[in-house]
Amino acid sequence: MTYLYLLLNLGSLSVPFIFSFHPKLKFYKYWKSLGMGILVSMLIFIPWDVFFTIHGIWGFNPDYYLGAKLFNLPIEEWLFFICIPYACVFTHYSLLYYFPNLELSRGATRLTSYILILCFFMVSIYNYDKWYTFINFTLATILTLIVVNKKPELLQSYLLTFLVMLIPFFIVNGILTGSFIENEVVWYNNTENLNLRLFTIPIEDTVYAFTLILLNLFIIQSIEKPKSN
Repeated sequence: MTYLYLLLNLGSLSVPFIFSFHPKLKFYKYWKSLGMGILVSMLIFIPWDVFFTIHGIWGFNPDYYLGAKLFNLPIEEWLFFICIPYACVFTHYSLLYYFPNLELSRGATRLTSYILILCFFMVSIYNYDKWYTFINFTLATILTLIVVNKKPELLQSYLLTFLVMLIPFFIVNGILTGSFIENEVVWYNNTENLNLRLFTIPIEDTVYAFTLILLNLFIIQSIEKPKSN
C-alpha cells in the first residue's frame, strides 16, 4: 500500500482545509502567518529529519510511500510538515472559537509550564546519549521557556487544546508507527530513544508534536499580534 503515508497526510488536511472557508471560522485569514510558521518549523525540523534518517535513528518503510525522495526524505515526509501543522493549528483556533473560555489561569499556566520545562530538561540531560530523546526534549525545553516568557497567553489555551489534539494524534501517529497495519510506516532505532511506547508510539513523539505545533502557533501569534487575554 505505497500510498498509505500520502493518504494519511491528505486525510489529515482535507477536513480542516474545507472548513477553512467556514463563514464564521474564516481560518483562511491565517494562511499568510501559518505559511511563515510552517516555513520556520521546516527550517528546524527538516534538517533534523534528514540527519536522523541518514544516521539510522529513524527511517521509512518503502512499502508505504510512493518512492520519490528529496534530501533522502520521502516526499510524503515533507508533506507531513505542511498537512499536520495545518490541521492542528486549525483545530486550536476552532476550539477557541467554539469554546472562547477554554484557558488556564495565568498562574496555573506558569506553574504547569515551568514543571514541563523542568521535566523536559531533566529527561534531556539524563539521556544525552540518546539522540532522539536528547534533541527532542532539549528543543521542547528551549521553546516552552521562550513562549512562557514571550507569549504566556498562548500557553493558557494551548496546554488545553493540545490535549484534544492528542486524540487524532494517536490515530494518525499510531498508524505511522504500526497500529492497525502489518508493519510500521516509520521505524525507530530504540537505542536512540527511551524505548517507551504509548501503544506503538514512542513517547518522544508526543513531545515532538507538542513542540512542532507550539512553534507554528508562536510564529502565527507573533505575526498576528492578537489581543492579550
